[in-house]
Amino acid sequence: MIDRERLEAIVREAGRIALAGWPGDGHTLESWEKTPGSPVCTADLEVDGFLKVELHKLLPAAGWLSEETTDSLDRQNHELVWLVDPIDGTRDFIRGRTGWAISVALVNMRRPLLGYLYAPVRRREDGGEYWFAEAGKGAWRNGERLVASSRDSLAGSRVPAQKLAAEDADLTLVDQPNSIALRMAMIAANEADLLVTLRWGYEWDIAAAGLIAREAGAVVTDAFGQPLNYNKHDPRAFGVMVASTGIHEAAVERLAERAVRYSA
Repeated sequence: MIDRERLEAIVREAGRIALAGWPGDGHTLESWEKTPGSPVCTADLEVDGFLKVELHKLLPAAGWLSEETTDSLDRQNHELVWLVDPIDGTRDFIRGRTGWAISVALVNMRRPLLGYLYAPVRRREDGGEYWFAEAGKGAWRNGERLVASSRDSLAGSRVPAQKLAAEDADLTLVDQPNSIALRMAMIAANEADLLVTLRWGYEWDIAAAGLIAREAGAVVTDAFGQPLNYNKHDPRAFGVMVASTGIHEAAVERLAERAVRYSA
């Protein structure tokens, strides 16, 4: 049995550690690129180190997969695995913007069991945005149960993006946090109707938010409309699609050719 109060306290403390280095509060931050286009900063590593120690204490039997820790395939010997992105949306974090979050998921037999997002500088007057979901039991933000978008027409759907392809001009742009997890969670909160990426991504980016969206009533798949599995040997998936149940099939059909082309 997991101590849920302790787990929430760990996630919130990870947010406090991140805030201690957030340039939006005037802090000086060291950052660099792991690979071209993939930024990392000292706060990423501090939060990662804290979570690895504390989550191991909480659940010693669980494996570990994190963006900022060298991967060990020993994790596949564990039924339970923590999937962690210590700061999802590092670009926004480095720039002092609000679109970042701590992302923590507990996966059981390749399926998310628990999912947490904590965005401490969003709704700061309320102590931040704290998202939580448990498989089969629903999803919440700051204590309010979430009900996902119920849109049934693809045209006009709200999409968190900066721009749209010409063939998607019938969609509607809404605010886009840098964090992919927060964009996915927007569908859970009925603040958007559709989120799609057409690139290779990693399990730690999407596990917690995927559970939150699914438990709120959205459909969560890869870009081809296929189910997502976690703790795979190769922890990548091509794209993610989060949509209301009424438009998911139409979105898969519209993007099918592009998904094939971009995944090659």
